[in-house]
Amino acid sequence: MAATVSFSVPSPHGPRSVTLAYRRVGTGEPLLLLHGIGHHRQAWDPVVDLLTSERDVIAVDLPGFGESPALPEGLPHDLSTMNAALAALCETLELDRPHVAGNSLGGLLALELGREKLVRSVTALSPAGFWSPGERRYAFGVLQAMRRAARSMPLPLVERLSRSAAGRAALTSSIYARPARRSPEAVVAETLALANAEGFTETLRAGTSVRFTDDVPGLPVTVAWGTKDRILVRRQGVRAKRIIPRARLVRLPGCGHVPMNDDPALVARVLLDGSRPTSHPDPAAAQRA
Repeated sequence: MAATVSFSVPSPHGPRSVTLAYRRVGTGEPLLLLHGIGHHRQAWDPVVDLLTSERDVIAVDLPGFGESPALPEGLPHDLSTMNAALAALCETLELDRPHVAGNSLGGLLALELGREKLVRSVTALSPAGFWSPGERRYAFGVLQAMRRAARSMPLPLVERLSRSAAGRAALTSSIYARPARRSPEAVVAETLALANAEGFTETLRAGTSVRFTDDVPGLPVTVAWGTKDRILVRRQGVRAKRIIPRARLVRLPGCGHVPMNDDPALVARVLLDGSRPTSHPDPAAAQRA
């Protein structure tokens, strides 16, 4: 079950109230999980149970996605506003510089929180922002096509497709390398989440000019990339390593753009290793997990 929390975020026209949905479970140091554009917090479900014995896990629906309403008028869906909302979330939940992990858009937001020194460590899975102009246009084109397809399909068709491995591949092979592993219920839910995401268009538009170009010094950073990522190609991980030279760059064999479902054990190991006080261990050990 999701909980909700509301707080104020400053705007040029005065404070605005923002409400976010989240799920919190586990014990240990806090670990904030941020999903990608068009997805929802349940993207992390395959790994959450593998984390809860060592981490206080907070999986959040970003503004305008999942069960979180879009940002109110006067607050754009851009990086600075998203990060202000996440910083206010942490303050409201009394999370003192949590570890943070994010996928795609969530990975970019995690790195931004790290750059602002608002977190203890960053683990970014296929983070946005390290693309060339052509790679960004390609990725946005894929995302827009996925959105159009999700919005055009009636629910009975989505449910029927979800019941077969071939149907789940048709619905989710852009983000998963192993779509048959996703449950029918999860595929239906995330197709609906993409179709109904109030923040999709504004968030995608705000990302048109985004590139991550700053180092993140002074805290552990892990960047991990699936070898079968079909949205953000893995050479972008090499660029990320050049920009953040102290980052641990980890290869995720056989994983797609959303690797949590493709190899939960490997991704959980990367998240735990990336958020340990003694970070960073040998990257090859994570790849062999």
